[in-house]
Parts: sequence; structure tokens; C-alpha cells
Amino acid sequence: MRCIAFLFFILAGSGLAQKSSYDVVPVAEPPYYRVRHEASARPGELAFAVNFTLWVPPGVRSLHGVIVHQHGCGEGSCKSGITGAFDLHWQALALKHSCALLSPVYEQPETADCQLWCDPRRGSDAAFQNGLKELAVKCGHPELAAVPWALWGHSGGGHWAGGMVLLHPERVAAAWLRSGVPPVLAAEGRPVPYTISESACAVPVMCNLGTKEGVTDKSNRFAGVWPGVEVFFGAMRAKGARIGVAIDPLTSHECGNQRYLAIPWLDACLSARLRSQPRTGLKPMTDSAAWLAPLTTARADLVAPVPADKFTGAKERSVWLPDAATARAWAQYVQDTAVTDVTPPPAPRNLRVKGGELTWEATADVESGLAQFIIERDGQFLANVPEHGKNPFGRPVFQNLQYSDTPSQPLVPLRYTDTTAEAGSRHRYRVVAVNTVGLRSK
Repeated sequence: MRCIAFLFFILAGSGLAQKSSYDVVPVAEPPYYRVRHEASARPGELAFAVNFTLWVPPGVRSLHGVIVHQHGCGEGSCKSGITGAFDLHWQALALKHSCALLSPVYEQPETADCQLWCDPRRGSDAAFQNGLKELAVKCGHPELAAVPWALWGHSGGGHWAGGMVLLHPERVAAAWLRSGVPPVLAAEGRPVPYTISESACAVPVMCNLGTKEGVTDKSNRFAGVWPGVEVFFGAMRAKGARIGVAIDPLTSHECGNQRYLAIPWLDACLSARLRSQPRTGLKPMTDSAAWLAPLTTARADLVAPVPADKFTGAKERSVWLPDAATARAWAQYVQDTAVTDVTPPPAPRNLRVKGGELTWEATADVESGLAQFIIERDGQFLANVPEHGKNPFGRPVFQNLQYSDTPSQPLVPLRYTDTTAEAGSRHRYRVVAVNTVGLRSK
């Protein structure tokens, strides 16, 4: 069966040769923190070295959770995780909910077996929790070791995040699984399946994949993703799980514009589940505000979501959505990924000018991130930073984006140098933030 074989096609390989390029990392100085675990040859322990980089919102008194941005399989995807904690858009979500942002980097060589880390039962679960304990000491937030997790994972990272939901449902506030799910049915050649508990069904989960991953294109190397997702979704939903499916109509295995639904979806789930006091557990997710939509793979057959109490279809084949706003965003995303936003981004702050160099600070728009900054001098347009935003996989963004939804290296600084100002002259500068739907800040 192709759906069985594919789920672990991307995980196959052998060999453990290490490459030094994993050492090229941004400096981790407060509010960034980093710990490292070396590889272990002992049975049941993690076979790869791993770095955990954490961002803590400056000035936060107490952390209420940690958002985990988990890369996928293969050496290139693993390396992309190096910059995950430095993503301004994901930081904005973390800041809103007084959460830390964590990006693991499992140092998997290209030919190695990805299951050695993406199956959390093979050492990465223990390494992750030990990493949180060490980072809790390092950043001065002891509550980090006990707060809830919001999990995002791509490909093998989706397998990992879904596995963590099934292993630790009491700790997971919500999970977004892009192009990867854990096994829940026994089959020859597959890892031992997970058990679906009643507690796991209470965790909000969204399965997200590209239409070219077996929905409309059934002939490419990623064509088995959809059959695997369908099995996982069906098994979970049949037991009443709060789970949905969002099919990206434009992409294959790359992440595309998924963050413009993933971040608002996680925002809604965190708003509903996090408590004001850390270490007190999660609030139960209720269905009083939930919306449902029929699961379909064809855009022509899409039906708008409705409040859960008004849904008349088969609930075991329905997409679960946490609230009305998220339902509207989902309906836009599955049509063309053009999720709308009517609120401008926060204004930049702390603008400093030294000589001709301008530096500033900025918080991204939670809904739409940051596309660029406009620099004005004496009330007149001076420059766009960057002049042309880049992103080969979706909307152009300020930090650029890699295949696994993380900023490219070197990180783009919040900086501009005015090379046209006359020596000795005085000028007044202004910086305006622009989000990815073109709205400008004050």
C-alpha cells in the first residue's frame, strides 16, 4: 500500500557521519538561550546530537507555555531549524501569550534514519524534556520545565509533534502537523503504532498538507502524505477528537503560506486553553464556540463551515475548527491561501540614529507577519527595507523563508544605512512597518 510505504519514505537511510555545518548558528545571547545534548550510543537514547535554542520575551515575568517549531527530516531541513527561534512572526505569537519559542535542531546526517529522532519514543522525547529543564535554569524561568506545549511540526516534525500529543496529551495545548503524522495502525514495516487515548482526543490538532502531496497529484514522491493523513484523521475523528484538515491548494511538501492559518489557529487554541497562572494545567477545550465543515479534497466541493450545533453532516468526516474567526480563515486558506487581515502591524519602536546608520526594534503582526519597512527622511520616502522581499515558497517576508518555514541565514538585521545624507546636515527619520497583506503601521 502506497500510503503505508510513504509515511516513512522520507525517514529511510543509514549512517551517522557528522558534518561541521551544523556549527554555523546565530549567537544565542539573552533573550536567546541555547543548550546542547551530544549523541548517545546507548539503547533507547537519542542517536543524534541536538541543539535547543530558546527565545524568551523580554520583560516577561512568568512563562505560561512554550511554542515548539520543529523542523522535518533530512540534513537540509534539520539545518533550517537553526533559525526557528529567531523568527519575528512566531515570536509575536509567543509574546502575545507570554510563551517562550523553542527551535530544536537534530543533527541528522543526510543518509541517516530520520526515525531515530522523529519518533519521540526513541530518545527525542527525553532529550526535549531534559533540554527544557536545562533551559529553565539558564534563562531564570524555572516554570519552563512544567508549562504546557504548543507544537508545530513539518514532515518528520509533524510525526514528532503528533507523537507527543499521543504520549503527553496533558501537556499539549494544541498541535499543527504539516505534511506528517504519527502511525496509529499496525502494519508490516512500520513503527509500533500509538494508542489513541481519550485525553489525546481532547487536544486540538490540525493536519495540514499541500494538494500535490497525494490529493490532486498522486504520482510524485510525496503522494503518500494524503493517504497517511486520511488514516490518522479518520482514526482520531472516529473517537471524537478535535481534529481538522487544511489542504493547501498551491503547494507540495514545502510550507507555502501555511503560517497565515497556523499562527491564528494556534492563537485561538492558546487563548482558550492557557491559564493565567503557570504550572496549573490546561483549561479544557469546549465545543461551545466550535465550527465544523465537511472534509473534502476538491475546491469545487468546498462547503463553508457552520457552528457545530448547526452542522448536519457526518461528524466523523468533519473538520473541527475552534471558533468563528478561525473558521473564516480556514475557508479562505483552503480556497487560495489568501487569508485576509484588516489590522495593521505594530509600529516600530526605539529608533536610533548614529551617523548614517538607523537601527530600530519591531514586533511582527500576529496575523500577517512583516514584509518590509519603509524609511522616511524629513517626511519624504527614502527606501524600502528590503527593497524587494523574498520567499520562494509564499508571500514575500522581511526575514525570507526556507523550505521548512524558518528565516534564512544570515539573519536580516533591523538596520538601514543612509548613504545620501550630506555630512553635517540634520534630518528627521521615520520607520513604518508593513505586513504581508500590505497594511502599514502608524
